[in-house]
Amino acid sequence: MPIPTLKCKINFSTGASFGAAAELGAFILDTNVLGDSATIIVDVSSRVQAASTKRGRNPLTDVFQTGTASIQIADQNGDFNPQNPASPYYNLLQPLRKIQLSGVDPATNIEYAMFSGYITGYNYTQSRDTGTVSYTTLTAVDGFQLLNLASVSSIAGTVAGETTGNRVGDILNQIGWPTGMRDIDTGLTTVQADPATARTALSALQTVATTEYGALYMDASGNVVFQDRNLTAGSVTGTPTVFADDGTGIAYSNLQWVLNDAQIFNEANVTATGLAKQTASDATSIATYFLHSYNATDLLMQTTSEALNYAQAYVASRKDTSIRADSITLDLTTSNYATGVTAALSLDYFDPVTIKQAQPNATTLQKTFQVFGVAHDIRPGQWKTTFTTLEPIIDSFILNNSSYGVLNTNVLSY
Repeated sequence: MPIPTLKCKINFSTGASFGAAAELGAFILDTNVLGDSATIIVDVSSRVQAASTKRGRNPLTDVFQTGTASIQIADQNGDFNPQNPASPYYNLLQPLRKIQLSGVDPATNIEYAMFSGYITGYNYTQSRDTGTVSYTTLTAVDGFQLLNLASVSSIAGTVAGETTGNRVGDILNQIGWPTGMRDIDTGLTTVQADPATARTALSALQTVATTEYGALYMDASGNVVFQDRNLTAGSVTGTPTVFADDGTGIAYSNLQWVLNDAQIFNEANVTATGLAKQTASDATSIATYFLHSYNATDLLMQTTSEALNYAQAYVASRKDTSIRADSITLDLTTSNYATGVTAALSLDYFDPVTIKQAQPNATTLQKTFQVFGVAHDIRPGQWKTTFTTLEPIIDSFILNNSSYGVLNTNVLSY
């Protein structure tokens, strides 16, 4: 079974959109982005010597981080020499040009997006045979970097009482983020008027996502995704992909289990702008694990009851701990590994996975998680994919209605 085919394309046009710009008169609806001239997109797949990508969520801060990529390209013609006037890319080699990586499943010929981002640097190294070949390593980040570079204060179009999804759209409109690069849920929480403080667009968006108890991230195709709290919990109830070392699931090459207190929170203090702090706690958890406090301030829910619901939900989801699989690695060079290759290319954030490992004395470790991080390490004849996994951000039992559901107040004191 061959490993996937890596594809790498560089788009030298300006702007955030990855769509190919077309001249007026050659426009294809939902495919092209209107521009003054045709975009220069080059396929450098055959020249890639190594590539790595990393995308995921920080489990301690509860936010998705900026995705990164590194791509090493062999250059025998001086094409990536920015001072070579004969290069087809002359005057095009600029920072923040767009790059996309994808993998083609050899069994199905389906192409899966792996990373879409913006080149931050061209780093040059020379081979020992001077002048024969040079290597250009492209470093890239995803769209979170652009959101973090854009400052906002007053957000046009915002009104008190709009949903979190509407507010996310308002912020993206303010910085001119392409409408075709958004996947935004309506949201289940209504928000206050925008505070009109100076901050980055990314910070403003993350505040809204936290207020929702939802998720904000960049997907592998370069879209800003905002999920409400129903979706962040609900996917774990779907049919999981099973990984096992006993032949009952997809084989893996490495697995890391851990049991610690890193994700315990048995007290939550939640403060919305202009409102009193709301606190929820769990006495049994505090007695067992000592006090682990979570603090969220400057959120935008409109009422203290909504802030209290948030605090209660957070404690209910985090007051206990159990063993978990922090990461699982697949080696795609494994023979007869079609299911592993498909899983490596297709699984992404919030997809459920069941992980099983045999233990001494005929015991096992087995648990179901959600995927919260994806990393690929690709070299000649080698392709390894590592998933980081966590329990759901919010337990699905809490979500019994359009708010936070009915919590078991017997286990909460606040």
